[in-house]
Amino acid sequence: MAARRLGSRRLRVLLLLVQLVAGRCSAAGAGGSAPGGLSEPSFIAKHEDSLFKDLFQNYERWVRPVENLKDKIKIKFGLAISQLVDVDEKNQLMTTNVWLKQEWIDVKLRWNPDDYGGIKVIRVPSDSVWTPDIVLFDNADGRFEGTRTKTVVRYNGTVTWTPPANYKSSCTIDVTFFPFDLQNCSMKFGSWTYDGSQ
Repeated sequence: MAARRLGSRRLRVLLLLVQLVAGRCSAAGAGGSAPGGLSEPSFIAKHEDSLFKDLFQNYERWVRPVENLKDKIKIKFGLAISQLVDVDEKNQLMTTNVWLKQEWIDVKLRWNPDDYGGIKVIRVPSDSVWTPDIVLFDNADGRFEGTRTKTVVRYNGTVTWTPPANYKSSCTIDVTFFPFDLQNCSMKFGSWTYDGSQ
């Protein structure tokens, strides 16, 4: 009985391997090449290289990405707390790990997907594009920046950046009614250099 089960398992594994190999061969033979005799990944990589060169040839990351100087950039901002690391009642501090979701339109990062092999989304290091300078104002440890992660850029110019950050923020903690107390710790974020007109 045990030998039959073992043989049945081996047969299933063998059939799975045959299907995988057959699938790879048919994919490579039938639809595995693109115009010019290039394999599909090489074809897409050439388009992506071309797209990056065209987008960033004259791109200046220090300049606000607007068509007119009077235009405003709307930043959609969201915060997700991934972990409440510590609440220090004595020093009135709260330490959190968060994800900062920021989204905006960069008019200089638009392209027609048809011109680049259908590419609609690229990932770009955040230090290569303009990013908003949003910081936590009531920061208690003097570190104002988050981690520099990649941004996701869509063909219509929408840039999404979701860096993780670790914050130690000031928080008024009243434990008079402990263990029945409720604490309300707010975190105030805003641009360090831009005002509402920009």
